[in-house]
Amino acid sequence: MTALRAAATVAALAVAPLMITLATASPAGAHGSLEDPVSRVKTCFDEGPESPVSDACRDLVAIGGTQPLYDWNEVNLADAAGRHRELIPDGKLCSAGRDKYAGLDQARADWPASTLSAGQHTFRYRATAPHRGGFELFITKEGYDPSTPLRWSDLESFGTVTDPPLENGSYVFDLTVPDRSGRHLIYSVWQRSDSPEAFYTCSDVVFGGAAGGGTVIEPAPPATAPETGPGAEESGHTDHGEHGEHGEHSGHEDHSDHEDHGDHTGPGGHDTTPGEDREPPADTTAPAGNAPAPAGDQGTAVTGEDDPELAATGGDAAGTAALALGGAAALTAGTATLLLAARRRAAAARRA
Repeated sequence: MTALRAAATVAALAVAPLMITLATASPAGAHGSLEDPVSRVKTCFDEGPESPVSDACRDLVAIGGTQPLYDWNEVNLADAAGRHRELIPDGKLCSAGRDKYAGLDQARADWPASTLSAGQHTFRYRATAPHRGGFELFITKEGYDPSTPLRWSDLESFGTVTDPPLENGSYVFDLTVPDRSGRHLIYSVWQRSDSPEAFYTCSDVVFGGAAGGGTVIEPAPPATAPETGPGAEESGHTDHGEHGEHGEHSGHEDHSDHEDHGDHTGPGGHDTTPGEDREPPADTTAPAGNAPAPAGDQGTAVTGEDDPELAATGGDAAGTAALALGGAAALTAGTATLLLAARRRAAAARRA
């Protein structure tokens, strides 16, 4: 191999990895969870993944570990495309049929629950990376038994909304809640319109204030966060790990900004980015006492280090792209110098 060819080969091998990095430095994907009334997975995250307080959340961790709680905003199916009943079997609605979140399907009457009343209610859905799409909310029918596995036939739809406004990092919309009494469950489906991906939540609620064995979570005013402009609407997203399967995920890369989330205050701050290889924070703590901290306090900061960028669920894509471009430019300049030197040596050899 001539010196010129060797130089060209080295240059190509050096630049290729950086170009791949640049090509894959895309914005983070959509994630979210219902926060008013607060979902089961978000309630347990707020209690503290390493030391949850309520029996239901402790058993959830015993079933699936702490990772499902750190990935609280990722209870999804990558290719749902509206086929929710087809893909999610009875008894596995809260987990979206994914083994990773199986602890959410526990049929029990002591899940921490939010108070709810019949009539118009303002729902809030935390969007850690917003996208266009529609929401459909369901409520369990009269006679619902929380101690039996949740089935599609237990639910009735009570409202849909498309592209609701985004306020302080959450989609906000009003729906009329049917008349109920006692303990019930709100099931939400967020179907993206720019992708077949859909997200699912279960929120335990009580009408009339009687939790029936579980803790009652009182709502609080919403927190303030930077408004998200049009730039937050992304057309693509990095791999969550759910693509290519309906069940257990593998190797998802980005999940949550873990900032202050809506109408609930966690018993410890968890400003982490979930990932299969990430270790939980060493300083994760849970509140003292025998009752879970209220998951309905939107006005209290969880960590004091809120990320002002709503969609910061992974690495800084802009920074990654700039770094890749800078590295590619430097290597290109070095390669040009190497090629010039090789040509000069070849010319000198021919003259000799």
